[in-house]
Amino acid sequence: MIDSLSAAGMAALAEGTRGRLTPDAPLAAGTWFRVGGPAELLFQPADEADLARFLARLDPAVSVTVIGVGSNLLVRDGGVRGVVIRLSARGFGHVVEEENHRVRAGAAVLDKRLAAFAAEKLLGGFAFLHGIPGAVGGAVRMNAGANNAEIRDLLVEAVAIDRAGRRHLLGNADLGFTYRHSAAPDDLVFTEAVFAGRPEPAEAIAAAMTAVQDHREKAQPIREKTGGSTFTNPDPPGTPNQRRAWQLIDAAGCRGLVVGDAQVSEMHCNFLINRGNATADDIERLGETVRARVLETSGVRLDWEIRRIGVFPAGRTVEPFLGRG
Repeated sequence: MIDSLSAAGMAALAEGTRGRLTPDAPLAAGTWFRVGGPAELLFQPADEADLARFLARLDPAVSVTVIGVGSNLLVRDGGVRGVVIRLSARGFGHVVEEENHRVRAGAAVLDKRLAAFAAEKLLGGFAFLHGIPGAVGGAVRMNAGANNAEIRDLLVEAVAIDRAGRRHLLGNADLGFTYRHSAAPDDLVFTEAVFAGRPEPAEAIAAAMTAVQDHREKAQPIREKTGGSTFTNPDPPGTPNQRRAWQLIDAAGCRGLVVGDAQVSEMHCNFLINRGNATADDIERLGETVRARVLETSGVRLDWEIRRIGVFPAGRTVEPFLGRG
């Protein structure tokens, strides 16, 4: 893949584009960790048609990276080469009720907003989304879940645009959902999804959402600069004697571990936090150190749940103790 775009290439892409194109766009402030370098070119499409036209005109050899609200994302300090696409609420923030207890939501709709909208319509099954700090597009891509529920439990179909600008309608079975993963091709950009709920009393929905929020406030460092759950659990929910990432990290003696200004949370040790002046390098080195210690003490190889993108600064790399993953 070609990472960089020429000035002429950027100018050509701008012709006829209704969305916003920003060269050398800062990304750190748009992530929950508040770290990382800039995007070589950031594209915020006006709507689905604008996105499709842009991708159809973009050189297929130029790398494309799609990001959401930055809650489960680590941008490396060297920034992201090529094109970064971020869908905004202006063009992808719609959420409407449809027949048969269904809800259609744009990819930029926050998970928490989707849960609230479903509650307004007295639709159950969405409460777990109240505690997930992401948006619909990312939730579909990674089969986001919490409290023993997952996106695949709700999803009817999703719409996506591929690198050639073609529109695809994908059913639940087409996405190959597994624990915290979908088998959707990497080049697809999700633009909206349809979910099916079930009628439920307002009191029951409110109680479920309150339980989710109470658990987050008591058990997770939600007021810190963090990326959410760092590693996936080795076993999916419902597995007998399920091994949980935080328990393995705690047993490996990593609670409170510090690298630079990054720290394993004392409250929940599957969360890494930026204490104020951490770099992406600090955070990634800390995560790899945790993985190495867990492997050494338990024989379990933890996989990153946080998505890491971009390049390292010149002369710096983070050697993955356990290889990629």
